[in-house]
Amino acid sequence: MKNILVITALLAAAFAAGCKPSTNETTAQQLDKAQAETKVAAQQIRDYTFAQKAEFVATMKTQLADLNRDLEEISAKIEKSSETARAEAKPKLAALRDQATQLSKRLDEVTNATESTWGTVKVDFDKAYAALKDGFAQTRQWVSDKIAP
Repeated sequence: MKNILVITALLAAAFAAGCKPSTNETTAQQLDKAQAETKVAAQQIRDYTFAQKAEFVATMKTQLADLNRDLEEISAKIEKSSETARAEAKPKLAALRDQATQLSKRLDEVTNATESTWGTVKVDFDKAYAALKDGFAQTRQWVSDKIAP
């Protein structure tokens, strides 16, 4: 239960940061902070045991739904921007959608994991999750830099 709360708190903080840098943090500081939070979340993922698989799957399904909702918000913001920005953002959004699809597939593998495959599928999920979070951080930064709020 503690792992769920920590992961949820970290992701909530990352989402709350939004697309615009705060007045006290530079863009580079925000990116560094997001990367550090991703590392902490990744460590929390590694701490789940096979006995906690159902809890892990439920938590990650919620996180994946949150990420997909965030992707739609970013996409809507981009759709309201200039044609040039939309054209430039199209491959970025496609990459995020592909990463989200891969993460969903990895979550299916976690759901079907046996005790003997647990370690491997959890590591694969961790890598896909980190890649998606990194992609989101970069895309949020791009949106912040290129598109007015």
